[in-house]
Amino acid sequence: MNKNKFLPIIILFFVSFITFQITLSAQQNEGKYVIVLHGGAGGFPKDATDSLKNAYLNSLSEALSIGKKILENGGSSLDAVEKVINYLEDNPLFNAGKGGVFTSEGKHELDASIMFGKDLSTGAVAGVSIIKNPISLARLVMEKTEHVLFAGKGADELGLKLGVPVVHNSYFHTEDQYYNWLRSNLPKQPGETVGCVALDK
Repeated sequence: MNKNKFLPIIILFFVSFITFQITLSAQQNEGKYVIVLHGGAGGFPKDATDSLKNAYLNSLSEALSIGKKILENGGSSLDAVEKVINYLEDNPLFNAGKGGVFTSEGKHELDASIMFGKDLSTGAVAGVSIIKNPISLARLVMEKTEHVLFAGKGADELGLKLGVPVVHNSYFHTEDQYYNWLRSNLPKQPGETVGCVALDK
């Protein structure tokens, strides 16, 4: 069974739980915004150099700055979350978008999900192969369709129809992930993903 097919459901559960926790916190901090993000599960690889660790931390700091700026200027939590995840999807250090892991066939299939805690509306895409920023398409699924999830070729076709940026599948290739794919018969590293939760004013 392919565990990646359940990733949107797992992420939606995670976001729902965090949204609940943030809502409780926000009731105590009326008028302030909150933003939480992560760049992967499982911590740094055992062989990560200090330079690589600093690159990850600096990238997370930059992603956080993007979200904070949107929220400080009165932007919505959805805009902040989407732009933070866009940044992480475009950064080859993270297993999301460019830098995503290879499938067993040596290609890339990407997933993303988003939820609006106020009304619990959700949108997700799974197994997209040409969508540059899957989180943006997931948001459009939530806002422009009556569905919750589009997958595979149907999701790619929806992205084309809605005009989201598309790329050739090779865009997602990075040497680090290619090397990991070549070594895929070795013990697996901890699972990775990215995430962001925000609450606007």
